[in-house]
Amino acid sequence: HSKFQPTQSSTYQVIGTPFSIQYGTGSLTGIIGSDRVAVQGLAVSDQQFAESISEPGKAFLDAEFDGILGLAYPSLAVDGVTPVFDNMMAQNLVELPIFSVYMSSNPESPQGGELLFGGFDTSRFTGPLNWVPVTQQGYWQIQLDNIQLAGTVIFCADGCQAIVDTGTSLLTGPTKDIKELQKLIGAVSVDGVFAVKCSSLDVMPELTFTINGLPYTLSAQAYTLTEYADGEAFCTSGFQGSDIPPPTGPLWILGDVFIRQFYTVFDRGNNVVGLAPAVP
Repeated sequence: HSKFQPTQSSTYQVIGTPFSIQYGTGSLTGIIGSDRVAVQGLAVSDQQFAESISEPGKAFLDAEFDGILGLAYPSLAVDGVTPVFDNMMAQNLVELPIFSVYMSSNPESPQGGELLFGGFDTSRFTGPLNWVPVTQQGYWQIQLDNIQLAGTVIFCADGCQAIVDTGTSLLTGPTKDIKELQKLIGAVSVDGVFAVKCSSLDVMPELTFTINGLPYTLSAQAYTLTEYADGEAFCTSGFQGSDIPPPTGPLWILGDVFIRQFYTVFDRGNNVVGLAPAVP
């Protein structure tokens, strides 16, 4: 991993506040520092960030990334640090107080995806963006009206809360619901992962999230992951059980499995999330 070397930066300032955070997987401790943070030509001055000193376990060891860029609301920030997007807005570095995420569903695509600060990219989605109110300003939290499998409401019949989260790879929900869902799609537990027959994808049921009155449907191709090893395809369920205790939870997490199918606009000006079918 590339590491941050404070001594090599003339704009670095020690803040020194101790820092610790726990993620869904992995945790870290360290201290707060401050520096100029540049993202593709957007230079944010005096941005405080955590310098990670200790990372127990292997969660981040094999990860492709060197750090984490938090884009949730300031209320979620550890030590009251101002998040980078809040500073972008305050320093007038973005045209609009929004950022947008495209994740490609095509593994062959030259670009894995796109994170756009200050706008959205109409070439990445089809039809209109549908705007969904944020219900709780911490995570990007929204209301789900219900969850249907093959057109029948199976979970969340009276509505429930979900977060749209780029930092979660899969689609997660309460353990008892996910256990039931794995059973309903015919996924079986093999070595700790839920496997499905790759040949069955065409006949497996669609999963639909009703959000703000509109259906967001995932085909089996969308909610499963296909890996190739020794010329053999191996398919696994993209669903994972995760129990978030009250008062924060319970929550469904619409992670990358969902975002790959639906272009997502995070609007801090209006506190809404925009969703539209992504261009594959």
